[in-house]
Amino acid sequence: MANPLKSIEPAYDVSDEYRPEPEPNPEPPAWQDGSFRIGIHTSIAGDITGALDTAAKLGSNALQIFSASPRMWPRGGIRLAEADAARFRARRSEWGLGPLVVHDNYLINLASPDRVMRARSIQAFHDELVRAVSLGADFLVAHPGACLGSEKSQAIAEIAQGMRQAARGMKLSGLRILVENTSGMGSAVGARFEELRAILDATTDLPMGVCLDTAHTFEAGYDITTEEGLARTLDEVERTVGLDRVCVLHVNDSKTPLGSRVDRHEHIGYGKIGLKAFGRILNHPQLGPGLQGLPGRAFILETPIDRPGDDRRNVRAVWDLVGVDLKQAPKADAGFSMVRKKTKSSPRRTRRKKEKAKKGTVKARKTKR
Repeated sequence: MANPLKSIEPAYDVSDEYRPEPEPNPEPPAWQDGSFRIGIHTSIAGDITGALDTAAKLGSNALQIFSASPRMWPRGGIRLAEADAARFRARRSEWGLGPLVVHDNYLINLASPDRVMRARSIQAFHDELVRAVSLGADFLVAHPGACLGSEKSQAIAEIAQGMRQAARGMKLSGLRILVENTSGMGSAVGARFEELRAILDATTDLPMGVCLDTAHTFEAGYDITTEEGLARTLDEVERTVGLDRVCVLHVNDSKTPLGSRVDRHEHIGYGKIGLKAFGRILNHPQLGPGLQGLPGRAFILETPIDRPGDDRRNVRAVWDLVGVDLKQAPKADAGFSMVRKKTKSSPRRTRRKKEKAKKGTVKARKTKR
């Protein structure tokens, strides 16, 4: 029996349609009211609808999720039961959460020079689109992909063609695809804003935009830690992709230094970017939700959760930085967290342990003498 993955053409049914097209001039979604929309990547473990409750309990008014396991190739297209999707949409409306951002599978590589891998990636990206539409998502964030030995220009052409092929025959119903900038780790495409622009230029028939990750931006060599550096970076974004197409910002500090090209996220204020820099970023007139920014732009955290409460504290830190007082910001459930036990030491505790261990070693040496 022939292996269907040997063909670059994915095996999905291009007649798949899950929701009607929006009106020619649809009303903006309720969440697009010019206010700050701050959320966090939320677990779908157990029940996908539970992710909405989790986001609200963490003090968010927006959220990002995976619509399926991000590190596994599914056998056949994974679809959501319409009853489950309807329940999710209704629950989201009750909480007033928005936007809903879906992040695609980490294994997808539309730039892969391997025909089998690329066919599998196109199929998986199609499935991501189907699930995002079913959930009523506003944005689907996608990592561009990696060259793996091919020329960058060829990889970009493959990415764009793969996205168009995956969306063929679909009604996206208001869903917008956002390509995310990368740290440049390995042969990843998207570390330079010009590369994102090239993808956008090659996908003009699709509703496209950009997700700008602060950690990736810094790790790729754009210095956003100073006022001057941030201004230069935003000028570069405007020159290439256009700030009006940056719909989502991933708000992450970086464990690695400027230009490291190593993707490692850190708690807000505890990394190489720092608290002052985030204050400038979150309050910059070109990035905020006011008249000089894009109404409805969202700030989504993807920070680590090393111990219970880290998720809630990082969300609170961002609300504090944008200057929203406790009465206006969504109220978090005290003590709530996505994790119940410590996974590893926090940055502060690690430093304390090292200092304590050092003192203990010195004391032991003195005792022996």
